[in-house]
Amino acid sequence: MATDTSNEVKAIARYVRMSPYKVRRVLDQIRGRSYQEALIILRFMPYKSCEPIVKVLRSAAANAEHNRGFDPASLVVSKAFADGGPSLRRFRPRAQGRAFQIRKPTCHITLAVAPALDD
Repeated sequence: MATDTSNEVKAIARYVRMSPYKVRRVLDQIRGRSYQEALIILRFMPYKSCEPIVKVLRSAAANAEHNRGFDPASLVVSKAFADGGPSLRRFRPRAQGRAFQIRKPTCHITLAVAPALDD
């Protein structure tokens, strides 16, 4: 199933308090699938990262429908990736008065949808 990159509509969620590694695990499952199929897959996956991904996917579909007039039923997830964001740095006390740094990662989730081209 091919998609046309000039018709892509995207949505971005920035500073999501989750590791990009954990988000990519889910994004790999929905890349290239239809919008409806991706929503069904995300609904039944047991991962915490599905919730923000569903929000971004619905936002991308709403953008496509409102801004370009595309039918949500004909949309395909053309691009899906998660980039690392800035890490929150927290400190935890350790033995002998030392401070141990804990990094809490964030990520930026980007999803692009495009109408499916019927070959």
